[in-house]
Amino acid sequence: MHILWNLFLQLQGWKIADNYPFHVKKAIVLMGPHTSSWDFVVGLSVRSKLKLYHFKFLGKDSLFKGPFGFFFRKMGGFPVNRSYNNNMVDQVVDLINQNDSFILAISPEGTRKKVDRLRTGFYHIAQKANIPIILTSFDFSKKIVAFSDPFYLTNNIESDLQFIINFYAVIQGKNPSQGLSHLKK
Repeated sequence: MHILWNLFLQLQGWKIADNYPFHVKKAIVLMGPHTSSWDFVVGLSVRSKLKLYHFKFLGKDSLFKGPFGFFFRKMGGFPVNRSYNNNMVDQVVDLINQNDSFILAISPEGTRKKVDRLRTGFYHIAQKANIPIILTSFDFSKKIVAFSDPFYLTNNIESDLQFIINFYAVIQGKNPSQGLSHLKK
């Protein structure tokens, strides 16, 4: 699989900035802007290229049913039923605390559609687990994946979320009209 993912990145012209903080063993890696299903494919390719096999992700539970369920689990996925409140934040914090190395890749929007605000589950997970957030950008206009330095939350949710929005507002996703530029202040 490693060869296939590398070939995909090469054929598609993607480059990976040489700034992933490998020393961080536990973190939330925000992947954005999330505007297309292609984000997942690029993300898996980058995960393989950088040998970040301890990366995990959350996905809607329907992805884990049927013939592809095995694939998504094998790739580090955990199914989420978003139709009811099931204390997901505490469940994920427990998973993080039970492992020596656990990176959770998640989109701050929680969907590929245009949003009026970011989801906050990732924020509460990072806060409760006392782990940093690493912002990861998928810039489809430049075909570059880049990473921010890890940062810890300030406990000012409005300021922290605006920082994240401003980071992603200038990044062009696969479908630019569904990005976060309209939320920038």
